[in-house]
Amino acid sequence: MLDTALTSLTGLPAFAAYFVLAVVLLLVFVRLYTWVTPHDEFGLIRANNSAAALAFGGALIGFAWPLSSAITHSMSLLDCAIWGAIALVVQVLTFLLTSAALKQLPQRITQGELAAGIFSAACSISVGMLNAACMSY
Repeated sequence: MLDTALTSLTGLPAFAAYFVLAVVLLLVFVRLYTWVTPHDEFGLIRANNSAAALAFGGALIGFAWPLSSAITHSMSLLDCAIWGAIALVVQVLTFLLTSAALKQLPQRITQGELAAGIFSAACSISVGMLNAACMSY
């Protein structure tokens, strides 16, 4: 029984390395995403803006989903970082395309329009799911 537990713990360094990489990539995504969007996600969320919380939450899920796929399928930390960066770029482009498809999306989110927040979140999550599926190499 002790041997099994000790054997299981041999994977701890790899777990820690991938987890730290994932957290760093998530923080980079948050910084880049909040820089690209013209509205202040955290300020709006602090002000109890549900549309902003939905849109930003959807973007986080839309990024984390393919990042988890990259972790699962990568051959190394570098491989994971490359595919994580691709997921980051795809998710930022998704916001830009969603903003082009729905006129005045950032303003609508700022005004608390739930429909705009839900649409943005749904696009982010949908693209994230497709992105994750494409990373199953």
